Amino acid sequence: MQKKALYIGIAVVVVIAGAATYHRSQRNAELRRQSHVKEEGLVTVTVATVESRAFSPSIPFTGNLLAMNRADLRAEVPGRVTHVHVQEGDTVKAGAVLSTQDEDDLALAAQAAEAQLAQAQAQALQAKRDAARAEMLLEKRSITRQAAQVAETANNAAAAAVQAAESQAGMAKVRMKKARILAPFDGQVARRMVQAGDVLMAGQSVFEVVDNRKLEIQADLPANAMALVKPGQSVSFRVPGFQQPFTGTLTQVSPILSPDGRNLHVRMEVPNTDRQLKSGVFVEGLILGNGQVQRASLPTSLLKVEGQNGDLYVVENGVAKKRSVLVGAEQDGYRPLDGISVGTKVVATGQDLVREGSRLQIVAGEANAAPKSAVKPEGK
Repeated sequence: MQKKALYIGIAVVVVIAGAATYHRSQRNAELRRQSHVKEEGLVTVTVATVESRAFSPSIPFTGNLLAMNRADLRAEVPGRVTHVHVQEGDTVKAGAVLSTQDEDDLALAAQAAEAQLAQAQAQALQAKRDAARAEMLLEKRSITRQAAQVAETANNAAAAAVQAAESQAGMAKVRMKKARILAPFDGQVARRMVQAGDVLMAGQSVFEVVDNRKLEIQADLPANAMALVKPGQSVSFRVPGFQQPFTGTLTQVSPILSPDGRNLHVRMEVPNTDRQLKSGVFVEGLILGNGQVQRASLPTSLLKVEGQNGDLYVVENGVAKKRSVLVGAEQDGYRPLDGISVGTKVVATGQDLVREGSRLQIVAGEANAAPKSAVKPEGK
């Protein structure tokens, strides 16, 4: 029994010693490799291969998303605000009352106008009777024609007075209605610039109401884009805070250039039924042309770009060679390149450690997989 325990103990010691020896040898090998790299001045990197991909012709743009239905509501009559019925962000239906002004003075004015109308109607009725009686007396030669004409003139004047009184009464009713600010369409209250107790002047802004279910982007393109854009083309753009791209449609192209001849104004529509996007946000994107062309490309994540210019390190016989390239707009996580050939090996990870002429220690694995990305315009 004791011998068996002794054998087991010896076996355990042998296993532990073997494992320790193995890990020590692995560690020594890694240290020797690092020492070799250091002595040789090698930089450890991975590489990516420039590949050919299909790109749609595109024109970059920047602009702001705006609600197609938006209204700056202003006070139409002066007065003190008595009630404000909504807060910013509230959803409202067309015709909903947003605020109410003091209606007492307007109500008194409306009553006075109604009274004046009733008086004018009564006077007109009497004038009509007098004119009819005068006409009858004229036929009997009981009065002169001049007297009959005076009665007819009075009748006409009374009828005109009724029309004027009706207009005054109608205007008083309209002023009463205008003391209430109403939502012009279904939407949301974007801004509220009034509080109960405020005294408004006619023309003063009180609310901004927007309907974000359909948005638009207005942008100015370079004049040389006029031959490339037409209504119906697809639009793809990015919004800060969102990873996925959004899409729209080019709906209008201005028939004229700007006064200086440099810009072409276009308009794009963006469906937003879920109201995920907000009016006023800055966007950048691409107007996509028809057809596709094959271009040399790399994933955007591997590129360091300023404007349309980028620098890469090409691998030639284990040595890094700096190469300047022109970089196009991003599509599906890749950007097209000019100034480099398909199949060229470039430094992927480790770029920050590489300089012109650095000798490279290339480790296994390539970095050509592009993450999901929104469209990014050129020069942005």
